[in-house]
Amino acid sequence: MLLVLSEEHKEHLAFLTQVESSVVSEFGRIAMGFLRKGTNPKIYEGAARKLNVSSETIQHGVEGLTYLLTESSKLMISEIDFQDTVLILGFPEELNALLLQLYLDNRKEIRSVLSELAPKLPSYHSLEWRLDVQLASRSLRQQIKPVVTLKLHLEQNGSQTTKILQTDPATLLHLIQQLEQALGEMKTNHCRRIVRNIK
Repeated sequence: MLLVLSEEHKEHLAFLTQVESSVVSEFGRIAMGFLRKGTNPKIYEGAARKLNVSSETIQHGVEGLTYLLTESSKLMISEIDFQDTVLILGFPEELNALLLQLYLDNRKEIRSVLSELAPKLPSYHSLEWRLDVQLASRSLRQQIKPVVTLKLHLEQNGSQTTKILQTDPATLLHLIQQLEQALGEMKTNHCRRIVRNIK
């Protein structure tokens, strides 16, 4: 699967052809620092003085390289697909090989950094339920009004929270049907392909 880059990203990466391979390696190191700790304008200004270009040009080059590495790592692009993606940019072979090596050396670390940045959502722990049926009231002698009460226990970062939900059986049945339909959809070839590419 090839990575599709916008014209803006191609422009940012084009700067890499104007510098030596040692500078590209340094840009790779800066890009990894950018992922771990965030942006640092002083680094851009120092590199801009050494290369006699604007700090904005350096920043765009690093951001373009960061995007290339993170998107490739996120999609777990194979070596061949990465080479084909970079080949489209029209870079010299030496630069292509250097970018491939940067990708192969850093993709595991990039994936671990990205997984740490992902939001931690609550996960299911347990469920308690109760069915209440109101058979009559003062105004209506014969009525059947069922209510299902659910007590959902969730876990997030080692702490538990509880949510209380109430619904009627018809709505609960509809919810179950929708969830079963979603699970059935996950078994289709199209969804399997998407999930495989996400992992």
